[in-house]
Order: sequence, then C-alpha cells, then structure tokens
Amino acid sequence: MDRISTILVPFDFSNIAKSALEYTAAFVGRNDDIKIVLAHISGNSNFSILPENLKKIEEKYNSKLKNKLEWVTQSGSLTDALLSIQKTRQVDMVIMGTSGTQKEGDAEMTNTSKFVLEADCPVLVVPNGYKEFKLKRIALVLGNEEIEDTHVLGRLLQVARRFNAQVHVVTVENKPGNYGYSKEEEKNENAVEYYLESFYAERVFIKNKDVVEGILDYATKKELDLITILPRNHSKRSEPSEGQLTQLLTVHSQVPLLAID
Repeated sequence: MDRISTILVPFDFSNIAKSALEYTAAFVGRNDDIKIVLAHISGNSNFSILPENLKKIEEKYNSKLKNKLEWVTQSGSLTDALLSIQKTRQVDMVIMGTSGTQKEGDAEMTNTSKFVLEADCPVLVVPNGYKEFKLKRIALVLGNEEIEDTHVLGRLLQVARRFNAQVHVVTVENKPGNYGYSKEEEKNENAVEYYLESFYAERVFIKNKDVVEGILDYATKKELDLITILPRNHSKRSEPSEGQLTQLLTVHSQVPLLAID
C-alpha cells in the first residue's frame, strides 16, 4: 500500500457507526484526496435507504472533506458483504465502530472481530464512546515470533508519517524466558528500525501473565492514541493462530485498534 486512497466505513446510521465516520473524517482531513465509501449492509435481499437520511449525512461532511461521501449498498452477512466491497472498490483501509464489552475475559466473536480476522487489509476499530481524535502515540504489539511479512510495517509507517506519530514497540512477558534476545526478535528489531524510520520511539517489555491486560494497562498509563497488532491467523510460513488476542483486544480496548494484515 503506497498510500491510502480509499477508506471503507460500514454505516448503519447507529451512533457507533456515526462515531466511526466522525473519526474517519478527522483521519482524512479537509485537504487530502482520500475517498470515503460508506457501506450499508442488510441481511434482507430488498432494502433501501431513505434519501433524506443520505442527504443529512452528506451535508454534514461536505465542508469537512475534499471529496463527497460515496455510498454502496449490499445484502448478505456483514463480513461477506464487506469483504466483497473491499475487493471490488479497491479499498486500502476499513474503519469501523464496535460496541465492545465490559465483561472480563469475554472472547465472544462479534461482527467486528470476525471481520477483522477475515480481512486482508488494514482495519481500524473505533470503540463505542471514543470522542477525541488524536494520533500522536502509537503502540505496536509484537510477540517473540518473527514477523512473517515485514512489508506490513510499511502500512504502519504511512499512518505514523501522516500524523507525525511516535511508535512504541511493546512486548508482554507473560511467561518465564529471555525476551528480546532470540534471532527472531533480532530480525523483528531490524525490520522495525528499517520500516518505521525516525518514528520508532522505543522498545518496551512489560511483565504481565495476562497479555491483554498488559497491553490495555500500558495503553492507559501512556495515554496511547492507537494500538496496532499484526494478526497471525493468516500465517503461511508458520502455524496460524486462532486470533484470540485480536478478538479480545477488539472487544475490550477503549483505544482505537489497528489490525494490519
């Protein structure tokens, strides 16, 4: 992804979807030539959106964006429909809202977490109730496995460069071991330094038996604006993961989450 040219936003006129659109508009800004495509998905084969509802949304954002909002409607399941639109419209990033959950340890598969695991493009998840847009402090969460495709770090660079943000690379030490010294971790370090350039701020190791808790506590303590993960459920060179970390962070994080595949 050389640059972000088209962003897809699932939109059902709910407050959660409106928050995601508001975040997207701030992400794009007034002067950038990025298209925002709003996707209205219905499980019914016959449906329509009232023209007056479309007009209200369009009028609100005409003065905030360089390009007019585009609309696409499709029936079917949310995940299948969005995956189809993402491919046919050559979408570079998806930004979507989520209701999340307050239940501890809840790994329930939501529509949002399911799509994040299925998508093969960057997906930025905006938690319900997130108001202030800011992108200056980003955490990149890495384990001790070698990054399978280091080119995905270039996608994070695009975001960091766009907002002049600093990236803090975080690993949670959830079991005994010597972290940071393996060949795999050395390769990761070299890749991070190469791709993130001057936007790479620091390498951080956190001791916590609960990986999700460690990440979220760090996000709160450091007042992070974005958590970035590299899901491994599509791994080809190693055993794919089941995506539990992605699921848990998607439903529990109160900070926007960027999953880069």
